[in-house]
Amino acid sequence: MGRRDEKSFVEFVTERGDALLRTAALMCGARQDAEDILQTALEKAYRHWGRLEAGSDPEPYVRRILVNLVISRARRWKVLREIQMARLPETPTNSPNHSVELRGTLMDELRKLGPRQRAVLVLRFWEDLSEAETAEALGCSVGTVKSQASRGLARLRERLDKNLAPLGR
Repeated sequence: MGRRDEKSFVEFVTERGDALLRTAALMCGARQDAEDILQTALEKAYRHWGRLEAGSDPEPYVRRILVNLVISRARRWKVLREIQMARLPETPTNSPNHSVELRGTLMDELRKLGPRQRAVLVLRFWEDLSEAETAEALGCSVGTVKSQASRGLARLRERLDKNLAPLGR
């Protein structure tokens, strides 16, 4: 049972940093926030790096820290999410940039999901983790992953049907 050294941490961040940043950005919605959360996650991982067993994959450990930080942040900022508008935005119409707009709409709706559902969907469908791997990363049961994924996808479908109805007709 060996202990990890500082060199292995630098190698890990060099190899997996971009992928972890993409995951963080999908889970929290804004790249600036993702960078801050990833930096905090890596700092926490670095403090305990020597305790990790040499030869084991540290990514699930770091990903778990990342998910916990995103969920914690979402709970703190939940109050600030709702913004009142004086008038409704204009009704969207089909445009040459429809696929770009569709992606933007999908990302907006993903951000509106709860942090747990968003984490499950990002890990399952963006990171392409199995249900068991996602459950391990989130520290929950496979059944919870299945139900959160099902509910999250249903909410996305429902919201996208409402938001995209004018575009398709």
